[in-house]
Amino acid sequence: MARSLNRVQLIGNLTRDPELRYTPSGSAVCTFGLATNRSWTTDAGEKREEVDFHKIVSWNKLAELCSQFLTKGRKVYVEGRLSTRNWTAQDGAQKTTTEVIIDDMILLDNKGGSAPAAGPSDDNFDPEQGPETKPAAAKKPAANKDEVPPPSPKSDEEVAPDDIPF
Repeated sequence: MARSLNRVQLIGNLTRDPELRYTPSGSAVCTFGLATNRSWTTDAGEKREEVDFHKIVSWNKLAELCSQFLTKGRKVYVEGRLSTRNWTAQDGAQKTTTEVIIDDMILLDNKGGSAPAAGPSDDNFDPEQGPETKPAAAKKPAANKDEVPPPSPKSDEEVAPDDIPF
């Protein structure tokens, strides 16, 4: 059987504020738009730019984090998979849309302070269902005295790029 891969990585700016909703079963779903730019120079030396717009969807805990930390204009990295849906509109017309279902999000700008990255590094991440679908596991104590403990969730301090150890 041949292998296949459906993976998308995008860096861009939000085109609108995220919209958070809940399904009847209580799952959070957040949608927002993302614009990516591509620029190049033609053979004639003319500068060109192209913008693509993407529909982004996140689920469960990641949806709540996106709703909380993202706003129009913020630069963000998202990673996920493409999904195409078909449905019949109220007027009977067939509709199709392609969305990026994300499972990872990292803020790339510093507007409004720093926020945590969310996604596969979360302890409760299930790649089939999205974040926060498994029961929370107890955290193991640091095995090495040189390990740096995670930042306190109550910390409102700004982190300068020079303070990052990598």
